[in-house]
Amino acid sequence: MVASALEQAHGWPTGSVVILPVRTSGDSIQDRPLAEVGGKALWTKELDLALLAGETDCSVHSMKDVESERPGTLRIAAMLQREDVRERLIGAAASIDALPEGALIGTSSPRRSAQLKRLRPDLRTVPIRGNVDTRLAKLAAGEVDATLLAAAGLNRLGREEVGAAITVAEMLPAPAQGAIGIECGVDDAAAIALLEAIDHAETHRAVLAERAFCRALGGTCHSPVAAYARFEADRIAFDCEILSEDGSEHMAETAVFAIGDLESPATLARAMLSGAPASIRNLFEGG
Repeated sequence: MVASALEQAHGWPTGSVVILPVRTSGDSIQDRPLAEVGGKALWTKELDLALLAGETDCSVHSMKDVESERPGTLRIAAMLQREDVRERLIGAAASIDALPEGALIGTSSPRRSAQLKRLRPDLRTVPIRGNVDTRLAKLAAGEVDATLLAAAGLNRLGREEVGAAITVAEMLPAPAQGAIGIECGVDDAAAIALLEAIDHAETHRAVLAERAFCRALGGTCHSPVAAYARFEADRIAFDCEILSEDGSEHMAETAVFAIGDLESPATLARAMLSGAPASIRNLFEGG
């Protein structure tokens, strides 16, 4: 998608952009939740090394999987237009309410697990890893009753028919869900200029607000946090929530910010954390 966008934006022949496949630690480790073995850095480490070594000119990331604190030598120069931010429920029912009593849900996401248990305390969750087909195969084999996948990923794979969409009001997405970011060297003016031609400014500004919220929380992959920013007229509407691991404690806020204001979402995060019960606060403060 990024290669095609660059070729179209600059009038380059198809195939002008060379794609270097990189297998990350996140791809390789399939037997444990990533939060137990290094978190989101497992999706970016190998890409960062290739970029800093000059083997690549830019890296393409699913922004949901990019740490909120990045090396100062790198810069997210562009983002593609955001895809559907919703979750899709796949398996035993077409809605969370319709899941059988005590259903076993496969998910390695602390956020999804906490949100599900907040809505349905009877539900059980078990870690599940792998690509879409691997997860669907585990579901078909009866290892779990249902699973949740991001609608964005399914759509990009041409699997729009898979599962039932869960409304944002029911399950708020992860920060930056559905956004593709392109990163380059902070001083690489040529790459920055080329990438800015494909930047979707609305997506970029919304995702920066979500990332500012996360950065101020200081959360890790262990921390159940959700945030969703979108343009409404000339302002950014912002919804967010933080939860305890079992979903029994929950704090949610809505706000409106000026476009480009990254201090307000950070201030909101700090205020929520200061008033949070210990079961939530300890997840972010390492207690």
